[in-house]
Amino acid sequence: MDATRPTRLPPLVPFASYDDADAAVDQLISLYQRNTAFIRDAFREYGAGTLEVGQRVRACYPAIRIRINTYPDVDSRLSYGHLVEPGVYMTTVTRPALFHDYLREQVRLLLRNHQVPVEIGESDLPIPLHFAFPEGEYAQGEYSEVPGHTLRDHFDVPDLAVTDDAIVNGTWRGRSNQPRPLAPFTGPRIDYSLQRLQHYTSTSPSHFQDFVLFTNYQFYVDEFVKWARDTLASGGGGYTALVEPGNHIVTQETAAQPAPPLAFNPQMPTYHLKREGHTGITLINIGVGPSNAKTITDHVAVLRPSAWLMLGHCAGLRTTQRLGDYVLAHGYVRQDHVLDDDLPLWVPVPPLAEVQVALEDAVAEVAGLSGWELKKIMRTGTVATIDNRNWELRDQQEPVLRLSQSRAIALDMESATIAANGFRFRVPYGTLLCVSDKPLHGELKLPGMASAFYRTQVNQHLHIGIRALEHLREMPGERLHSRKLRSFIETAFK
Repeated sequence: MDATRPTRLPPLVPFASYDDADAAVDQLISLYQRNTAFIRDAFREYGAGTLEVGQRVRACYPAIRIRINTYPDVDSRLSYGHLVEPGVYMTTVTRPALFHDYLREQVRLLLRNHQVPVEIGESDLPIPLHFAFPEGEYAQGEYSEVPGHTLRDHFDVPDLAVTDDAIVNGTWRGRSNQPRPLAPFTGPRIDYSLQRLQHYTSTSPSHFQDFVLFTNYQFYVDEFVKWARDTLASGGGGYTALVEPGNHIVTQETAAQPAPPLAFNPQMPTYHLKREGHTGITLINIGVGPSNAKTITDHVAVLRPSAWLMLGHCAGLRTTQRLGDYVLAHGYVRQDHVLDDDLPLWVPVPPLAEVQVALEDAVAEVAGLSGWELKKIMRTGTVATIDNRNWELRDQQEPVLRLSQSRAIALDMESATIAANGFRFRVPYGTLLCVSDKPLHGELKLPGMASAFYRTQVNQHLHIGIRALEHLREMPGERLHSRKLRSFIETAFK
């Protein structure tokens, strides 16, 4: 290889100032399209065998930068959209067309709150070859190996050294002359998650909606699909389409037609009931366990959803609870362990008033109860989340003592993980569980009992979750994104 051969780069586009959010985002889109096309064109040369041995090709992520010289005096009620102290801040950007509305809002808020222009230009962070392709195209197959030279000889590939969660975890430590983070995720981190979302859910990231329901039971998926198709057929709710695994699109005209068979079943089947402005509902069947819960929320978070809720089942821990009662979590005992390194156990995960009220109101509306009567079927309290599905088989003294000391009223395997990752990623979160067994009191989840329970409760529980998201959708974004989610030194972007 000729080490002296210069790297082939597109012409440098220096940073330029913008005081209009739409123009700034348009420039991001233009830069990204140009640079990814540059990489793809060189890849075609590689595949055709015309890219010279030793010739490296590189193009970099576009970036947003802003310089603040004063301590801003902003509305103290705002949780995002501003910076707390003077400095230079920057973030790399990927797929700006996908994030168009999000980026426009964040830039608009910066311009409004700081009264200085933003700067759009090219960073020095390379776009990996594998992330330079549009959806459905990949750098693999017949071009992955060409005799005499490989992809790594010519192109940048994903680099885990610059793909991490240091910013959102609050552990980022940059050099003194390095711009501070402007957004919670960098371009490579977002690209990584977009690829993972397609893999796990078998749906395009472009279909995800801003309001997300997580469940771990197929019963809920079946009921959601039925309701979504019926809603589309009737033209209600402002919904425009249902996207099913395999990116199968259902419209009002095709709502009665069955879905085609899938070539393979995705690990986390996902359904998107779409609405203008991404204000619809995404439902994800995450499967069982805290590891799955962390995995999917790690990736959904880069889409910056407005809220996510967990609808699941739990073991009731109080003798007064009945099968089918609801538990609205307002605290968590975190024994899931999968987030211990990212969010230490000493960090509390607080309830968010806006989400709690929306869930309680939804239970009252769907169940047709209020006040003292509502307390018959729902109670708020602490939920314990563990990583051992068969915890009942352990010596009962230790777990029972811990549950008693924590005042926990329910136990499951996913809720604390989803809530903690919501807190960690600054995504409003909530949990509404349904009591499906009471193992400490002799009521185990046996086949006959479970079947009857599912038939009677799934429908109501799902529609409570849907109604709660509708309440949250009606709130202004600034109100929904609680200040509890933010620290005293934060990125400006939501």
